[in-house]
Amino acid sequence: MKVVHIITGLADGGAEAVLYRLCTTDSKNSHTVISLMGLSKYGPLLQQQGVTAYSLDMPLGRFTFSGLLKLYKLIKSIKPDAVQTWMYHADLLGGLVARCAGIKNITWGLHQSNLTPGAAKKSTILVAKLCGYLSYIIPKKIICCADKAAEANKGIGYCEAKLNVVYNGYDLNDFKADNNAKEQIKKEFSISSNTVFIGMVSRFHPFKDHENLIKALGLVKQQKINFSCLLVGLDMCDSNQQLMGWLQQNNVLDNVILAGKRSDIPKVMNGLDIHLLSSSSEAFPNVLNEAMACGTPCVTTDVGDAAHIVGDTGWVAKPQNSQDLASKIVEAINMKAHSKDAWEARQLKARERIENNFKIETMVSKYNEIWNS
Repeated sequence: MKVVHIITGLADGGAEAVLYRLCTTDSKNSHTVISLMGLSKYGPLLQQQGVTAYSLDMPLGRFTFSGLLKLYKLIKSIKPDAVQTWMYHADLLGGLVARCAGIKNITWGLHQSNLTPGAAKKSTILVAKLCGYLSYIIPKKIICCADKAAEANKGIGYCEAKLNVVYNGYDLNDFKADNNAKEQIKKEFSISSNTVFIGMVSRFHPFKDHENLIKALGLVKQQKINFSCLLVGLDMCDSNQQLMGWLQQNNVLDNVILAGKRSDIPKVMNGLDIHLLSSSSEAFPNVLNEAMACGTPCVTTDVGDAAHIVGDTGWVAKPQNSQDLASKIVEAINMKAHSKDAWEARQLKARERIENNFKIETMVSKYNEIWNS
């Protein structure tokens, strides 16, 4: 099949990463990617893997008639057997233009599970509700990346009969236990053998709730626990004045390492003893899966499908509750410190849970099944 993917943008995000993995893993079909905005991070990466990627260069949150015309011409030229759209704006614009171009085999992609005001932009909620009305007309099927995403969108009027949950999948050859990587990361950041090395891989964004994380770290420090916390991601640096203010206020400047954006995430995941997620809103957080695939147990807030992902291999705290998050972090640290056998069993179970439920091959197979239905 010839499959055209239409996505809002190709920056460093969860849905964008899933699109990249899908196109570069699925060898049965020919994939073309069209970004409503720019090529950003994943456009060049897709092109390096032989996947054609186009940019319509439309501004953030707005459409242009020239961009829509270019999209229409691309679809007419490619003549795809299936069109897969990603996220609300691309679902709306890509779906409408694809139908105008004569394509009936259209699948929408939903990757957001919290549409409450404050957690989502007003414009996003408006587009989502409009898509809800059009879901009975435009798409043949709708793929949700998480159970919570399906529930949330059903609640605003999406056609329930078309909703299908397909969990994100991960390449377990990229993310796996690596003792050499663990040693290299701990050496790079001068982590001693008696220091618990925790961390979080995430860009700086209100949904990630780093303030909640740092407050929790302050409470953990009050219990005289020897730890270092590595923060990796866009704007995780000392030039981020808001972040630095939180670190000072909670007396954890000496405990936190700001590493900024890195490209060796599997190596980082191996280096951590425990991976944290402090988010106030998620759909299907990729970082939990990536850490667990490396055998790194996780402490997470109960957002999106996070609790389902970790199952009984991790610890789940209430969102926006630093005391509960701190309590769960301490529980995990205590298990690691006082029960070597239980900790090693927990590490193996984390890896096995990803192997049994969230492999890339399973995701690709389910997308193909829906496109061919």
